[in-house]
Amino acid sequence: MRLLVLGIVLSLLLSTKAAAEESPAVAPMPLYRDPVYDGAADPSLIWNPRTERWWMFYTNRRANVPDLPGVSWVHGTPIGIAESADGGTTWEYVGKAEIESPDPSIEEPTYWAPEVLRGDDGRWHMFLTVVPGVFTDWNHPRQIVHYESDDLRKWSNPRPLKLANDKVIDATLFKLPDGTWRMFYNNERDGKSIYFADSPDLDEWTDRGRAEGVGNRCEGPKVFRWRDKYWMVVDQWRGLGVFRSEDTEHWEAQPDNLLQRPGQGEDDQVQGQHADVVVSGDRAYLFYFTHPGRRGEAAQRDGAEQRRSSIQVVELQIQDGWLKCDRDEATQVELAPPAE
Repeated sequence: MRLLVLGIVLSLLLSTKAAAEESPAVAPMPLYRDPVYDGAADPSLIWNPRTERWWMFYTNRRANVPDLPGVSWVHGTPIGIAESADGGTTWEYVGKAEIESPDPSIEEPTYWAPEVLRGDDGRWHMFLTVVPGVFTDWNHPRQIVHYESDDLRKWSNPRPLKLANDKVIDATLFKLPDGTWRMFYNNERDGKSIYFADSPDLDEWTDRGRAEGVGNRCEGPKVFRWRDKYWMVVDQWRGLGVFRSEDTEHWEAQPDNLLQRPGQGEDDQVQGQHADVVVSGDRAYLFYFTHPGRRGEAAQRDGAEQRRSSIQVVELQIQDGWLKCDRDEATQVELAPPAE
């Protein structure tokens, strides 16, 4: 009888261990901090079939570089790359993207907000915000530049896009059901409104003006399709605004923002900012960044602690027809390779 009981106990322990090993690990908080400048922001994720790993491209703000006046620490920024070998749970630094300057006369171009995708031609495409230099304020032109790559590391053939004006940032692209492409971006000269443009081939673009229903005073749009709806998430500097649509032309605003209320986890006790969304199977994950040092009285200071930023992740849910998430709930990330 004793042997039978011991056998049952051992069987239960082994089955519990096997189940634990099969279940995905919980994502750490923070999910990722850049080891060079400690300024990871504006994440953009893509599956790399050569390495068979997920890659994260991000703006690498120079948060820990001393004596940079004004907002020059947010300029002169490279595009960092991190990779995950376990489906998006843990990330390691790979290096920086090798980007050809669109203007050789610019000594130190600024790169922001990469949007990376695979085109119909099988090549990799990046739509990148480029600022012509390093500046101490925000009063300078910027443009969205189209790049191509064969390996996701070296980016060449820069072609600046002709959009609404000379001060546009933060591209996000989506392939429409008819096979054409739609890009949403932030028009800073029109009250930081979200505009959109259409293209049959990623090369020739027709600007379509404001995105109806989205309004202004926001940036960092991300558009995706999930659960039979189109969704747009934008950074409103008070959490993430959410909009839904049936056709990507007419948008309806969600009553409340995501990630406006601070979380409890490490580096997550502030609002969430500029995000990417990865839909994997029936699940969707929101990758966002935070400025952990900008809370309490310390938020009034401007040092390395206030400038540094961290990447976080949370799983999205739908409740009463709108997006919801619980940033304090353990997130098990399971990013599967996309179907070919």
